[in-house]
Amino acid sequence: MYKYGVVRMDDLINDILGWQRFYPCGRLQKPVNIIMDSLDLENLNHINLRAATSAALLLLPSKFTEEDLYAKICSLSYMGDLRMLFAEDKNKVKKIVQGQFSLFHRMYNPFLEEYAAKDLLRLSSSGDAQVTVSQDCGSSAASKLVSSLPPPIRSQMGIKVGEKKILDELGRVKQEVVIGSKEEAAKCMQKLLRNKVMISSARQAVAGLLTVGVFGGA
Repeated sequence: MYKYGVVRMDDLINDILGWQRFYPCGRLQKPVNIIMDSLDLENLNHINLRAATSAALLLLPSKFTEEDLYAKICSLSYMGDLRMLFAEDKNKVKKIVQGQFSLFHRMYNPFLEEYAAKDLLRLSSSGDAQVTVSQDCGSSAASKLVSSLPPPIRSQMGIKVGEKKILDELGRVKQEVVIGSKEEAAKCMQKLLRNKVMISSARQAVAGLLTVGVFGGA
């Protein structure tokens, strides 16, 4: 039972780092088995996983469980997916997370600890070993989460909600998205991702019809 695809390496890298189509990067936000890694893809994908963590946190409330976080991360690549309207199992995200919870934990726990060390999160364990997460929902914390999103996403958000010039640690001028509130940032980002997923899912649906036909080639 395998799924496979063919993609040019530069397209793969662009999607991992920039969420250009939000298709390969969405697949790599879920547990996968990398058989051969000539590009050091696993380390490169850490940027994608950190960005996915930030995106999910923007969409989550002030308090949630570890499973809620992984479900939100998993759902990013299904937002706006046309196939979810008629072809996919409505409980697909829940089944993916519950069936591979330990793998999601291994992938994303380092980022939870990183964000906790930056005082963006507070982690607490209950008796059932489920971690409860509390996050800062202020605009300053939201701005830090947005700063971890891929540059093209930040740029598109800046066009929608505005940008300002700031100096980075090296004294260089850079653009920063103006964050009025966490809710505003989340709504803007969600709309951008939904549009990307909708376009990619439409391409996949058309490709599927061309490959197997309307009736599955039966």
